[in-house]
Amino acid sequence: MPRFAYVNGRYVRHADAAVHIEDRGFVFADAVYEVCQVRERCIVDLSRHLDRLDRSLGEIRIRPPMPRAALVGIMREVLRRNRVVDGMVYLQVTRGVARRDHVFPSPEVRASLVVTAKSLDPAVSAAKYAAGIRAVTVPDNRWGRVDIKTVGLLPNVLARQQAKEAGAQEAIFVDAEGNVTEGGATNLWIVDRAGTLVTRPADHAILRGITRTTLMDVAAKLGILVEERCFSTAEMLEAREVFVTGATTICLPVVSIDGKTIANGHPGMTAQKIRDAFFVVAEKTAI
Repeated sequence: MPRFAYVNGRYVRHADAAVHIEDRGFVFADAVYEVCQVRERCIVDLSRHLDRLDRSLGEIRIRPPMPRAALVGIMREVLRRNRVVDGMVYLQVTRGVARRDHVFPSPEVRASLVVTAKSLDPAVSAAKYAAGIRAVTVPDNRWGRVDIKTVGLLPNVLARQQAKEAGAQEAIFVDAEGNVTEGGATNLWIVDRAGTLVTRPADHAILRGITRTTLMDVAAKLGILVEERCFSTAEMLEAREVFVTGATTICLPVVSIDGKTIANGHPGMTAQKIRDAFFVVAEKTAI
């Protein structure tokens, strides 16, 4: 079955989808994006994702391409045309097409919008969860505003490639003070020696993940204490559990970091409880 995408007012075959060579997202990474999980024909945590999209647009001063209701309609249509039951929907907004110049183009230039979707097999994520993943630590060399979900992800790309070449599935960024920030495409959590669930505060050094936010609701429902504070690589390596969270994977245990086994080398009970309860708590918007 062919895939379909939405590009600036048109639904087109995915293979034929294209943007102008002077689109500022292509030239400058002058763009933001969101990724939502789709589970059983429902978009997960849609309101929070669109709230974050609005914040990202505001932070880099791009006008929204359309009202929210119209955007949701396009997302639903792209999902329907791609017959997605379980999978993801991706949307990207750029500052638009204009002659190459570092300063903003005139206000008459309209933002560009691209929406794509694809199916994902839930069994693949379940298998990764059951086995756990391996990770490596890397210096955090990203710009100082990773709280804005921009498409400027070159440091993340290089970090994830380094992880792959080391036989791992995720890279963990560590700041100049030796404290963990987050994963290359995930937020990171530990269960410390006291049994508290700990994650980095959502300052400018990390992205305030939507799954991260909903996980805090899940933890509250389960009576799990959460503490937002910095923690070192050494503390992470000695933790009872380490796991990462993201929109399409929800919760993945990390069983090895830099070749060192975490705890007993198997997924822990806290991660299991959170994963089991997540979709009960998360917002679900029917396609």
